[in-house]
Amino acid sequence: MSTRIEKDTMGEIAVPIDAYWAAQTQRSIENFAIGEEKMPYEITRAFSYLKKAVALVNKDLGKLDAKKADAIAEACDDMLAGKLDGEYPLVVWQTGSGTQSNMNNNEVLASRATEILGGNFRVEKLVHPNDDVNKSQSSNDTYPTALHVAAVIAVETRVLPAIAKLKATLIEKSTRFDSIVKIGRTHLQDATPLTLGQEISGWVEMLNKCEKMAKDSLEAVRELALGGTAVGTGLNAHPELGERVAKKLTELTGHNFITAPNKFHALTSHDALVYAHGALKALSADMMKIANDVRWLASGPRCGIGEITIPENEPGSSIMPGKVNPTQSEAVTMVTCQVMGNDTTIGFAASQGNFQLNVFKPVIAYNFLQSCRLLGDSIISFNDHCAVGIEPVEDKIDFYLNNSLMLVTALNPYIGYENAAKIAKTAHKNGSTLKQTAIDLGLLSAEEFDKYVIPKDMISPRA
Repeated sequence: MSTRIEKDTMGEIAVPIDAYWAAQTQRSIENFAIGEEKMPYEITRAFSYLKKAVALVNKDLGKLDAKKADAIAEACDDMLAGKLDGEYPLVVWQTGSGTQSNMNNNEVLASRATEILGGNFRVEKLVHPNDDVNKSQSSNDTYPTALHVAAVIAVETRVLPAIAKLKATLIEKSTRFDSIVKIGRTHLQDATPLTLGQEISGWVEMLNKCEKMAKDSLEAVRELALGGTAVGTGLNAHPELGERVAKKLTELTGHNFITAPNKFHALTSHDALVYAHGALKALSADMMKIANDVRWLASGPRCGIGEITIPENEPGSSIMPGKVNPTQSEAVTMVTCQVMGNDTTIGFAASQGNFQLNVFKPVIAYNFLQSCRLLGDSIISFNDHCAVGIEPVEDKIDFYLNNSLMLVTALNPYIGYENAAKIAKTAHKNGSTLKQTAIDLGLLSAEEFDKYVIPKDMISPRA
């Protein structure tokens, strides 16, 4: 491989000749050959928005030459357009402040900006990665800022739209199936009736609550650390930088951001991300429940519950011909396990702030953004390949409903709990119907039983 020599404060190092990165990125490549988990693309994208915003604000404040600022901004646009893909090789497992990823962005943008100004970055840098691209910044305030920007964008563009899509599907199912009376189940045992629409409405409300929690949790994530520089004091930054950059980022991304009121907190604490990921964990818990309910209700087709059918997407066995499995539910439940594991990692990593800085930032970023990707993708997949095709099996639903012992609950107000329990237990022991057992025990006439036990009247309160 052809190389060139780059220099930094530690000396010289060989870098691939056409790579836009420079010495500090190369040192990180060589010093951290750990795993295969690369710094998330969302972080690099957020850095490009950030570096563009800071360059333009520094230009407006008279802190950065206009030509350099505009060249940096154009270089950021190139990255956002995918023209610099492949220039961000660093792994997650690096310095816990994300310094090397900050410098990777600084170096790549400086080289590209140099080209834009007509120079050859292999020979000289017309734009300096530290003095120009990183002007008025520290890795300690840029990385958490990029993390918050990436987190807000990920939740608002991947998670929330997925929730909305599945919710719309389930609302339609809930409305269409609202007249189908079926047996309820608690403790995996028969319970009193409800409608299939009512059952699905519970899933809808889970998504409503998760949607609201996710939105509410973002309010603290919108606060940005930029302007705090190294320890939160704002050394070497203009006092208006943080507020102006937050406004510029709102303009550039279309997502709302504000400057953090206390930069000492913003550099050392990631409680906002712990809280926001808690909303993702809640969504995972509910998606686990919805996916499990679907595969239980669709179990069979002949030896399970089988009250609903779901789409048959692919063969389910390499040995059992004709077998079809609830694979979308299985994918969702695996995702939820991963997200819950990510939540543990994020919570522990966020607890490790020492003095003025938390140095577990990259692992928080990796896990938070992975959760957003996995949840967004799996919910849409579950919707498109499973939920939209849910249909009732009405003869099976009617069979279970009419043979359930728990219809006896309707008799409580008329013959009391103990007599109703006697009917249920006797009917179960003898294998007879509730109606015949009530008559045989002399507790009700046939006419009284038919008057009191009407499943469709058991799905709502009665005066």
